[in-house]
Amino acid sequence: MREQAAVSAMLCPVCHVGLAMTDRQGVEIDYCPQCRGVWLDRGELDKIIDRAMSDTAAPARPAPFAQPSYRPDRDYRDDGRGYPKKRKKSFLEELFD
Repeated sequence: MREQAAVSAMLCPVCHVGLAMTDRQGVEIDYCPQCRGVWLDRGELDKIIDRAMSDTAAPARPAPFAQPSYRPDRDYRDDGRGYPKKRKKSFLEELFD
C-alpha cells in the first residue's frame, strides 16, 4: 500500500522544507516530513472521499418498533367492576334445596 516517498521540488509553505510525495490507494499525496502538513492536488480530496464512502457499508437498519399488543376496545359498560361472581354452592346447600 505505502510506496517509498519521493521528494518533490515543491517547498512546504509553512516551514520551507521540500515536500515528500507518496501514493496511497492510487492518490498522490504531498506532505511535509517536518511539520507533517498534507497538500492535495485538485480532485484528490474527492477521490479520497469517494473511496471512503464506498469502503464503509451502510449501517444496518434497526428493527421496526413493535407496538405493544392492547386488548380490543371495550364497551362503555366494561369497566372491570361488573357483577360479583356467584358463590359456588357447597354440596350441603344442594342437598337442602
